[in-house]
Amino acid sequence: MSEGPQDIHPVTEVFTWRVAPGKQEEFESWAHGITGAAAKFEGHLGAAWLRSEGDGSCYHTVVRFTSARLLAQWLHSPDRAQRIRQLNGIATKEVARSTGMETWFSLPGQAVSAPPKWKMAVVTFCAIWPISILFDGLVAPSILGWPLPVRAAVFPLALVPLLTFLIMPSLSRLLRHWLYSVV
Repeated sequence: MSEGPQDIHPVTEVFTWRVAPGKQEEFESWAHGITGAAAKFEGHLGAAWLRSEGDGSCYHTVVRFTSARLLAQWLHSPDRAQRIRQLNGIATKEVARSTGMETWFSLPGQAVSAPPKWKMAVVTFCAIWPISILFDGLVAPSILGWPLPVRAAVFPLALVPLLTFLIMPSLSRLLRHWLYSVV
């Protein structure tokens, strides 16, 4: 079933592969094959392969599809499952864990790892604390008569967009040398 333009909401999936020593050539051949197979699936928008510096044992795949549904069809397809089984003894997939806050700490045009969690917490506190003081002093007194659920929604409705689009990107750029320095 084909999707119309209104159904296109591109999604990206990132995979990390740890390649066994001496198996890079086999892995790269496998990567070429699975990329070609994925390209034949409906909704495929492309795939990029990145090889980490250092010992060359770590590869990253960035796969894009026009929708989460079509990506899931590829990820759960028998063709892909069979190709993944071919990796036995060649490479293993690594699973990355994230806090969900990393996007607040990205630098435009730069690929960097997320800063340590304690630094993200300090910067987030420094961003939220002055907004809380301003809100409690300027806004809260004027909405005291509002029903509690509505009052409780006002602060996060203002805070989240401010943090996401204005404050955290600015703080990430301003504090980049401290955030991204080696701990």
